[in-house]
Amino acid sequence: MLNGLFHGYTIVTTITTVLDICIVAALFYYLFIMIQGTRAVQLIKGLVILILAVSVSSAIGLSTLGWILNQLWAVIFVALAVIFQPELRRTLEQIGRSRIYINPFESSHSDMNKVYDAVVRAAIEESKHKVGMLVVLEREIGLNDYVESGIKMDCLVSDQALINIFVYNTPLHDGAAIIRGDRILAAACFLPLSDNPNLLSSYGTRHRAGIGLSEVSDALVVIVSEETGTISVAKDGRIYSHLEEKTLRQHIEQHFGGGANQVQARFRLKRGGRDA
Repeated sequence: MLNGLFHGYTIVTTITTVLDICIVAALFYYLFIMIQGTRAVQLIKGLVILILAVSVSSAIGLSTLGWILNQLWAVIFVALAVIFQPELRRTLEQIGRSRIYINPFESSHSDMNKVYDAVVRAAIEESKHKVGMLVVLEREIGLNDYVESGIKMDCLVSDQALINIFVYNTPLHDGAAIIRGDRILAAACFLPLSDNPNLLSSYGTRHRAGIGLSEVSDALVVIVSEETGTISVAKDGRIYSHLEEKTLRQHIEQHFGGGANQVQARFRLKRGGRDA
């Protein structure tokens, strides 16, 4: 049986086969690196579920459902090019002028407590002086799309750093600071505005941006009003206002629960030139 299995294989064909497998594996690995931390991961999960649904419907004889799902493939292949356009563009740019590497780290519970304390202290301080603040704490859904829109920082989280970011009339004042684990990835980031018609008319761009991001991700957004100094939290598409130090800390801890001990992978991009 073994002789039949390896019949016709030579050293050259064996090397070619191994090389072929290694290249394909490397391409899939690099693709995974490219989409890690973006919304494309969620879209791929949906695509996998659809494939499973088609397989199950065919296996158990659900002909009508199977026919409907099969008709969707033509639309899906056209839509994928549109849906993944940002990821495809970013991938091609990185292949042409970048090098990417992984730096895995584990955030301990004590480290995340320091992050929560820093965010709370910064929010309380900015609230006293009525300085606008918009801080995003990433959870499971990656926010690299929004990180790319801001100014890269990649520094440890501290209340002093957050306070300095939102000093009035500085380049980093407008926009959001995005935190992943115990690091501030970027500041002055653009967030999607909520189009919820039921929001209070008193909510400005900062609040609508925080709510908008919480509608499309599982991140928690801490907002300090520049007009009133009111502290708010946006999560799961809802906003909770008029928070004090204790209630703000409770919202953060309840939202993240036991996720502080999860191992995260941090991908940093080393570019040859400056981003526009």
